[in-house]
Amino acid sequence: MIQTVLFDVDGVFLSEERYFDASALTVRELLYSENYLGLGNGKPFQTEYRDGEIAEIRSDIFLNDDVLNFLKSRGMNANWDMIYITISEQLIHLTTQLPEDVKTQAAELLKKPIDQTTLNTFRSLFKNYQIKPDFKRFMDDYKDTKAVKQELIVYLNEIALKRLGIETSAFQPKSAFWHIGEHASQEWYIGDENVLAATGLPSVQTGKKGFMNEEVTLADPEYIRGMFHAFHDYGVRVGIATGRPRLETFKPFTYLNWIGELDPNHIVTADDVLAAEKKYDAAPLAKPHPFTYLASFHGKDSDLKRWSARRPEQLPDGEQTLIVGDSLADLLCAKQLGCRFAGVLTGLSGQKARSELEEHGADFILDSIADVKDLVLHLLGE
Repeated sequence: MIQTVLFDVDGVFLSEERYFDASALTVRELLYSENYLGLGNGKPFQTEYRDGEIAEIRSDIFLNDDVLNFLKSRGMNANWDMIYITISEQLIHLTTQLPEDVKTQAAELLKKPIDQTTLNTFRSLFKNYQIKPDFKRFMDDYKDTKAVKQELIVYLNEIALKRLGIETSAFQPKSAFWHIGEHASQEWYIGDENVLAATGLPSVQTGKKGFMNEEVTLADPEYIRGMFHAFHDYGVRVGIATGRPRLETFKPFTYLNWIGELDPNHIVTADDVLAAEKKYDAAPLAKPHPFTYLASFHGKDSDLKRWSARRPEQLPDGEQTLIVGDSLADLLCAKQLGCRFAGVLTGLSGQKARSELEEHGADFILDSIADVKDLVLHLLGE
């Protein structure tokens, strides 16, 4: 018997493709824009691209998505973390290409927290030398570690030790450099018109229209709305637990006519996670920590501090709750909470995700969100 269904969003209702496009463009911007590392040698940074150009940039930076698949297979679900790891690994690599005396000076910068001032200094150093990114370095640098989740970020300090001979702890989750990438990514996704209101900061690199108004759904929007309505009629509670920020969740859910079928108190976004991390000094609470699903189940008006514990309690009668997601991170959340899990094969890995989901004990594997309604109705009859 199922009483509650909790859904992830990206790779479930909405295609992840534009998020990963934005992630690739963000890495490119951090490397080449004069606002950041300035490898473009003073050329104005381009903010408009054709789809084919974006595909080529993404293929180059993420190695035909091998990097993204690797990170997701290690339990990393947040695009901002993926951006941070990719650009940080390249920053280390760029530093290795400098002449020895300059390399020593640059390496000292990596021993302290990396902020905008640090990037400005790197930009001035890089301008004098022929250095370039090498995205193929990523898999080489990560091949010897079994790190998972946020450990993948901290492992950057090990890469710095191996490649530059320095001991550092500068590479950390939610660092100043992480937030620089986060903001640039937000510009790409929500566009100039929304950045200031959403983040409290203006666009650094203007000229971005934003991908948010061009969401691609993974099933007919009317079918999804009808599914939500049917669950309500059958007395099945619905919650949303997403790594998307609030704006990027509520705006498409509104123009797709889904929001009226849902209870906003049970729609939990990255904004709620970040607020809880700050309020309760409990970072990280992003998936695969199950905070997002716990808050979605109990409601944002519940005792959120209770759900931020390092070892969260399982959901009551967990077998009566179904979590629907596309990634290992969602499956790990379900396991921690004692819930059933339905994996949909519409995420980044597509059908290739089946073996991974099977290996980690997914209860159900579905081709798409369009199969969830029949599954839930079947489970109601148990």
